[in-house]
Amino acid sequence: MEGSKLSPLAMVLLLVGTAAGQSPFAPKVSGPLSQRVVAYQIDAKYDPAKHSLDATETLTYRNLTGKPLDRFPFHLYLNAFQPKSTWMHEGHRDGYFRSSDLSEWDEKDFGLNEVTAFEVVGMGDLTKQMKFVSPDDGNPDDKTVFEVHLPRPVAPGQSVTFKISFRAKFPELVARTGYSGNFLLAGQWFPKVGVWWQGAWNCHQFHAMTEFFADFGTYDVTITLPKNFVIGATGVQTSDRDNGNGTKTVAFHAEDVHDFAWTADPNFKVIDSQFDGSVGAVRIRLLTYTDHESSLQRYVNVARGSMQRFDEWYGPYPYAQLTVVDPPHGAGEAGGMEYPTFITGGTSWPLLQGDYNEPEGVTEHEFGHQYWYGMVATNEFENAWLDEGINSYTEIKVLDSLFGQHTSAFNLFGVQEGARGSLRRSYLRRANIDFLSRPSYTDMSASSYGAISYGKAATMLVTLEAVVGEQTLRKALHTYFMKYRFAHPTQEDFLRTVTEVAGQDLKWYWDQAVYGTQVMDYEVLRADSSPVTWYKDDADDKGGATYETQVILHRKGDFVFPVEAEIKFDNGERVREKWDGKDRWVRYVYRKKARIVSAQIDPDYRATMDGNYLNNSRTTYDQRLPYHKIAAYWMALTQFLAQVLSWLV
Repeated sequence: MEGSKLSPLAMVLLLVGTAAGQSPFAPKVSGPLSQRVVAYQIDAKYDPAKHSLDATETLTYRNLTGKPLDRFPFHLYLNAFQPKSTWMHEGHRDGYFRSSDLSEWDEKDFGLNEVTAFEVVGMGDLTKQMKFVSPDDGNPDDKTVFEVHLPRPVAPGQSVTFKISFRAKFPELVARTGYSGNFLLAGQWFPKVGVWWQGAWNCHQFHAMTEFFADFGTYDVTITLPKNFVIGATGVQTSDRDNGNGTKTVAFHAEDVHDFAWTADPNFKVIDSQFDGSVGAVRIRLLTYTDHESSLQRYVNVARGSMQRFDEWYGPYPYAQLTVVDPPHGAGEAGGMEYPTFITGGTSWPLLQGDYNEPEGVTEHEFGHQYWYGMVATNEFENAWLDEGINSYTEIKVLDSLFGQHTSAFNLFGVQEGARGSLRRSYLRRANIDFLSRPSYTDMSASSYGAISYGKAATMLVTLEAVVGEQTLRKALHTYFMKYRFAHPTQEDFLRTVTEVAGQDLKWYWDQAVYGTQVMDYEVLRADSSPVTWYKDDADDKGGATYETQVILHRKGDFVFPVEAEIKFDNGERVREKWDGKDRWVRYVYRKKARIVSAQIDPDYRATMDGNYLNNSRTTYDQRLPYHKIAAYWMALTQFLAQVLSWLV
């Protein structure tokens, strides 16, 4: 298809790369880019009939903590998909994912991570020393974290090697991992060591409302599976060996990443393309299906467009490859997920092609995670918004650039919506429930987690543009990315970076938008004109009379924010007023030979955190139509229709 041909350089890499040890980086990048705390070597054998695998894992951990370590915690994420797990309990409580239909599950549906042997090189077999722990909620039946105490500590600067044998059983697709027919998405499938972060081990249980956190390092993974399966994974493929017994063994290598995921399906169709960025050619490997033909070029176009804007605005994508997985119809739980150098998208039904921006929106969003999740790698258990929210903000900027501010989500049957409107609407559903700085896994519910971590954070950053300027905020994100990639920064690191680049004290904003639950709501409380000589019989004489106009702006909400108001008069004159918003109200008085037509707060729609656009404007009674109110009601209606459409699709 058009645009799918590789450059000569990329073709050479594909032909000779595996045997020669293809670099996992783009041509102008050389590692190491991170401290490489961990080195994983995993050899797995997958049985598609049982949806399970048996594997061995050799993990070398470098103790860069500055402290002796004799206790090591590990994640076993697949154990979340069992009836008594914390993930299942939370999901059932909140109606999240399939856990609300737990009564329909039987044992074959469950996921499983089982460690069958655990050895520490030089210290012996410690399998019997493994102990399941529940550091967050004390659930004795949760088996998503175990820890091992070593007989002697690992000294600072030294390394320790773990040799682990384990079994993984994948659930039917749930929470973006598992199988659907012959399709498999293998995410969070191996024992993964916790992160020493902020002076302590950070190894939370798997919660329904948060995702993942891990250290950077290298991965060398071999997967044996039936030879008719097409496979894709994190990193680059380094070999493909036919075993002569109906199976093959495929090897992958990745550097300076903090996770490894893979997918396999005998029905995958491979589409190769390329992005030429500032650090060289990047291969785009799309795994899709024949019946998704109408989406193929759309995937390629939005991937290139997103990569170009991230390269120009925030920083380079340093890896040699991006694998994009287009799940089969009926496997919706696999769509919209991110792993290092590996994302999953989603194809809409043909009726909506060209109007409903899916797969574009999903692909852009998941690619953005390559930066804020993949390279910056903040702690999503503690502050999910540092990934999800910043990524949702950059999603708005990229999609607006590609498809237009008011049509970047969809333009269907005369109904339009931009990405910023969709995210603002999400935020307003739970505007004053949880604050951004709250540990994300403790949010009130899954709906609150989504509204705050995605919607509020993105809306908060769009609104911040009104204070510091769009270009300044873009520069701040570029500075933050380049300074903290591969470094696990904190919430305070981000806020400090934006403050420094903006060159102004933003504590007043962070205190409300990040650390508080205040809701912004400004209204035009009064807007009218009356003759100055109202007490005379001819007061309403229209022949050159002077009118006194009063406009009262009111801060209904608790969020204090500077706003502008535009006042229009019937002689065509317009006046802009700037109000710091600190008092509960402010009055503006004008004496003119003209009467007021309308008053509108935030006429440029920059204060997107304002919770009610319907009261932002007021028109005089002699207008034939209250244009602003009708426009606002139409906006509300189209947003409702957008939500209905999202449910149907």
